[in-house]
Amino acid sequence: MRKLTEQELVRRQKAQNIRELGMDPFGHVFKRTSFNNEIKEKYKDVDHDEFENINDEVTIAGRIMFIRKMGKASFFSIKDKTGPMQVYISINDVGEDTYNLFKTADLGDIVGVRGKVMKTRTGEVTVKCLEYTHLVKALKPLPEKFHGLTDKEERYRRRYVDLIMNEDSKNIAFLRPKIIKCIRDFMDGEGFTEVETPILTSLLTGASARPFITHHNTQDLDMYLRIALELPLKRLLVGGMEAVYEIGRVFRNEGMDLKHNPEFTLMEAYLAYSNLEGMMDLTENMFQTIAKKVFNKMTYNFSGYEINLEGPWKRVSMTDAIKEQTGIDFKKEMTVEEALKLAEEHNIEVQEHERSVGHIINLFFEKYVEETLIQPTFLYGHPIEISPLTKKNPDDPRFVDRFELFIAGKEFANAYTELNDPIDQLERFEEQLKERDLGNDEANDIDMDFVEALEYGMPPAGGIGYGIDRLCMLFLEQDSIRDVLLFPLMKPENDNTSAKEEN
Repeated sequence: MRKLTEQELVRRQKAQNIRELGMDPFGHVFKRTSFNNEIKEKYKDVDHDEFENINDEVTIAGRIMFIRKMGKASFFSIKDKTGPMQVYISINDVGEDTYNLFKTADLGDIVGVRGKVMKTRTGEVTVKCLEYTHLVKALKPLPEKFHGLTDKEERYRRRYVDLIMNEDSKNIAFLRPKIIKCIRDFMDGEGFTEVETPILTSLLTGASARPFITHHNTQDLDMYLRIALELPLKRLLVGGMEAVYEIGRVFRNEGMDLKHNPEFTLMEAYLAYSNLEGMMDLTENMFQTIAKKVFNKMTYNFSGYEINLEGPWKRVSMTDAIKEQTGIDFKKEMTVEEALKLAEEHNIEVQEHERSVGHIINLFFEKYVEETLIQPTFLYGHPIEISPLTKKNPDDPRFVDRFELFIAGKEFANAYTELNDPIDQLERFEEQLKERDLGNDEANDIDMDFVEALEYGMPPAGGIGYGIDRLCMLFLEQDSIRDVLLFPLMKPENDNTSAKEEN
C-alpha cells in the first residue's frame, strides 16, 4: 500500500477540516479581474504616499509560494501564470474566521484574493486583502528548495512541479508557442495554406526511419504512425493547392539522446514553381523573422557556440566540404571499389546496404564534416542513393538538388527540389526495396498511389522539413531536447503508485 508522509497526512486532515466548515477543499469557479504582472506594471511608478488617493480594487488568484505569519497580520505571495504578487492580510480587514482559515494554509494551496492595491514602505506593489477565498488544498508539499527541482529526471517526469518551481521552465513553456505562432504568421504571410494530413498510414514513406507499428482492429490491418508529412502534402500540390504546410507530430522508433525524442514536432512546406534556392531563401527569412519578432536579437548561445543568424548564410556542396576537411575529391568519377578502399583507409565501416559511392560519400560527411558546420550553413548536393524523393541535379545525375541546414553541427532542416518524374520516382522506390533486402530497415515502401498522383502531373516545386523541437532548442538556448518538450518520453518508474491503495 502507498505510504503517506507525515506532511501528507496533516494536509489531508486540513482538507477534511475545510469540508467540515461547509466548503469544498478543491474549489469551484472563481472570477478574477487581473493578472499579477498587469497590476505590477500599472503601479510600478506610483509612490507609496500616492496610494492614499487610489482606491483600486482587484481580484486575483494563484498558488501560495511564500507565507510569513505574524500574529494578527501576515504577508504571503501567490503566483499566477504571469508571476508572483505579495498579499497583506489582517484580522481587522477579513475577520477572525477568515483569518483563522488563512492560518491553516500551506505552501502550494491555491487561493483567491479580493483587495486594494497598495505599496509597502520598501516599494513593493502589494494587494491588501479584503476577502480571502480558499480554492484548492494541495495534498502534497512543494519541494523544499524554493528555486526548484534540482534533479533533471524529476523535472522531466513531474513537469507540473517543475513549472511551479522553476521560472526558466515556465518561460520556455510560454515561449515555445510564441515561436510556433510566429512561424505560422510568417508562412501565412508568404501565401502558404496550413493543412492537416493523416497520422495513421498503411505505408512507410516520406523518410528513412524505423516506425512505430499499430493495428486497426476493424480492418484487421497493421498500420504505422507517420514518420514524415511529405507525400500527402505533395499530393495536394498535384491537386492545385500550390503552397501548403503542416505543423504536426511524427513518430520514429529510434534512440533517445540530447537531440532526439521518438515523438517530435515537424513542419513541412511545399511550394509549386520553386526549387532548392527558393527553400534556402524561405528558411533564412523565417529564422531571422523569429529572431527579430520573438526575441529581438540575432545571436544565440547554443551548444557552446555563439550563433549569429545574420545573413547571408554560407552555402557549400557536400563534396566541397569533404574535400576541405580530407583532401578527397568525390566530384571525380570513381568506382565502388575505389570508394570502399578510401573508406577502409579512413577506418569508416560500410554496411552491406551502403556499398555504393553515394553512401560512402555520406559516411565521410558524417565523420569529417557534420560537426564542423557551426554557423548557419546550407549543405547541398547529396548523393542520389540517400535521397529517393529528390530531383536529380541536371549537371551531374550522381547527385540531387537537396540541402540540409546545419547549425552548431546539428541538422535543422532538410529541403529538396522535389522529384516530380513518376517514372524516376518508381525506380527510386524500387531501389529502396533492394536496400531493404540488404539490411536497410529504414528503407521506404513503394507508394503506388503517390506514383499515380505524379502521373497526373505535379508542378516543379521546392519542399522543406524543419524539426520544430530542435529549432526551439536554438532560440531558447537549450542543449537538451527534453528542456523544450513539456512531456518528453521517460522510462516508467519502477513503482506503480497510481494503482496502489492509499492509507
